[in-house]
Amino acid sequence: MAAQPPSMHLRGLQTARARLEAWLEAERDQLVLWLPVALGGGVTAWFLLPDAVTWRAALLAAGATALFAAALGRGGRAGRAVTIGALAFALGLSLVWWRAERAAAPVLTRPAIARLTARVERVDRLPARDMVRVRLTDLVWQDRAPRPAPTRIRVNIALADAPGALAPNARIALRVRLMPPPPPAVPGAYDFARVAWFDGIGATGRALGKPAIVAGGASGEPLRARLSRHIQARLAGSAGGIAAALATGDTGGIAEEDQEAMRRSGLAHLLSVSGLHITAVVGLTMLLAARLLALNMRLALTGRVPLLAAAIAAATAVGYTLLTGSEVPTIRSCVAALLVLVALALGREALTLRLVAAGALVVLLLWPESLAGPSFQLSFAAVTAIIALAEHPRVRGWFGQREEGLIPRMLRGLGSLLLTGLAVELALLPIAVFHFHKAGIYGALANIVAIPLTTFVAMPLEALALALDIVGAGAPAWWLAGHALSALLLIARTVAAAPGAVAALPAMPHGAFALMVAGGLWLALWRTRWRRLGLLPLAVGAAWALATAPPDLLVTGDGRHVALRVDGGRVALLRERAGDYARDMLTENGGSDDEPVLLSAQRQAQCSRDLCRADVIRDGRRWRILATRSAYLVPVRELIAACRSADIVISERRLPRGCTPRWLRLDRATLAQTGGVALTLATGRVMTVRQAGDRHPWVLAAAPAFTAARPKSGDYRKGWTRFGEKRPMRGPTVRRPQERLSEPMPDAYTR
Repeated sequence: MAAQPPSMHLRGLQTARARLEAWLEAERDQLVLWLPVALGGGVTAWFLLPDAVTWRAALLAAGATALFAAALGRGGRAGRAVTIGALAFALGLSLVWWRAERAAAPVLTRPAIARLTARVERVDRLPARDMVRVRLTDLVWQDRAPRPAPTRIRVNIALADAPGALAPNARIALRVRLMPPPPPAVPGAYDFARVAWFDGIGATGRALGKPAIVAGGASGEPLRARLSRHIQARLAGSAGGIAAALATGDTGGIAEEDQEAMRRSGLAHLLSVSGLHITAVVGLTMLLAARLLALNMRLALTGRVPLLAAAIAAATAVGYTLLTGSEVPTIRSCVAALLVLVALALGREALTLRLVAAGALVVLLLWPESLAGPSFQLSFAAVTAIIALAEHPRVRGWFGQREEGLIPRMLRGLGSLLLTGLAVELALLPIAVFHFHKAGIYGALANIVAIPLTTFVAMPLEALALALDIVGAGAPAWWLAGHALSALLLIARTVAAAPGAVAALPAMPHGAFALMVAGGLWLALWRTRWRRLGLLPLAVGAAWALATAPPDLLVTGDGRHVALRVDGGRVALLRERAGDYARDMLTENGGSDDEPVLLSAQRQAQCSRDLCRADVIRDGRRWRILATRSAYLVPVRELIAACRSADIVISERRLPRGCTPRWLRLDRATLAQTGGVALTLATGRVMTVRQAGDRHPWVLAAAPAFTAARPKSGDYRKGWTRFGEKRPMRGPTVRRPQERLSEPMPDAYTR
């Protein structure tokens, strides 16, 4: 067949370009919504790419794309959109890179015990956890300072040891045990080291004994702390903690089991001051201000009442944001509320996706690193889903204003609330699974009751009680508010305890999460029928996430905690004395919602006081896993014999060179290079916390802690092997899997 003449190809390109321009013309009002998406894309690229070379390459690629699109666009809408998007991408990458460099501060690399004096920068009282958390700066070391010496630290003080006059700007003296900011314990876990880097925190720890106040004191205690303490004095228990959270954003008074019930029931968003709370405060303030201002006949006749009421509501929104700690969701909601008030004052439509985009743009320009956290993602996903659903023509047709009776209007409102709750749950589902490895099933139903109860009953009663406390008459209002919050807790506990209330899934692949986010944004931000194409990446990402098998073995970066997935999908732990955080973290990342069990109690395991051996079958192959479980050294000959009969050996100590398992050895030296490890035995997949070539600043700051140091002199004993030589940086010692050997476990290990 003869090739088509060039003119036909050119005509086809012109037709395709004309169709693209026609589609973008139809979507011209939506194009601006993609500006914060492009900005966020640059921020995301900085977190995903490993080092400065790739960051510069991404910037150059974005610049080349912008120039290429500008040259070929010839004034078309497509060329302008690509140019602006590429420049926004480059701006986002540059901003977060600049923020990371600007936040640079010394980071502790080894545990240390020190005496110091410091200025209190922030105080968070956590009575439900029996402690006070303080952030300290202007450190003066009384003993020899650690190297490198951090300039800002976060310290936990036992509630009984906390001085009563402890307040910001006070100067205190204390003895403290400090640790480096911890990286994720296993792949997919929370990365506090990254968060601490952007906050300038170089170490965390706990106070040893009671701190002494050297200067300053309670006279400088902020309004937020005084208000939280006042509320918790009026309402005891978790009800008082929730009341304080609604007013000040302080969740320290809520018991851990009640916080978990709120998370499992899909009501945890009520504890974080965000759009719901700002809306309630602004709405109530504007209503009261309008009613009071309307009493002045001159103002009422001039028509300035709405404008003045909006100004008062705006001032209240800003004050409430400052009072509650100016967290990212609160700032986003405050910006959105201010834009709504401006739109109302100008007589424009207020609730639009442009308002959400403006809020996201402000937050990303000021705090680009917040994009990586669940707070930003959950907050903006929920609001975007609500407004995108409300703007859909069919939804407007179903639930728009019309002349009808009371009962049909109530049913229509209930249906609207249920549909909105379902849309929000679906929008938040991939984010919750990606960050927390859990997803609530009944959240939409629980929110139907919980949101009106909180917005129209609990918060107004609490505001009334605080107002009446000025004259000492707030007790009746506090009694009513306490009952409303107790009802909210009852809803959370009931839903959380329902069968199948929570679906637990393993760590989601980044690619699956990216596909679902891209598909969701495509569905939400376009209006024409092409928006339906977003269903394809959404479905592919969901299928990918569901098809991801949970890890069979999880090993924390220190080698102390090991979790093995046993029959029935439950997680079995190596050590009995794993703390609550370690237990929850290992079960969540293992894709289980059941209580963990003890490995030594499983029929496929044989354990002594010092070692555990477990045999598991995956995909028709038997795997033998050997792990140390005590601080006592094992006779080297017996240990070497046991290693050779195992496929995987795990230890928090350095193992002798003769310990050569058939496949993988994870000892102190190896885990120092890899961090926590997740293994999928059926596929042989090994995931590590530390990735080769990762040069992000918080990783580089902790690099000295990951070097293979020589063991202490106590490790050298008569009859034991000497294995203290340094080794070069490398990955885990992995050997080709072989057939299972028949060598039995030495008798010394089965006692």
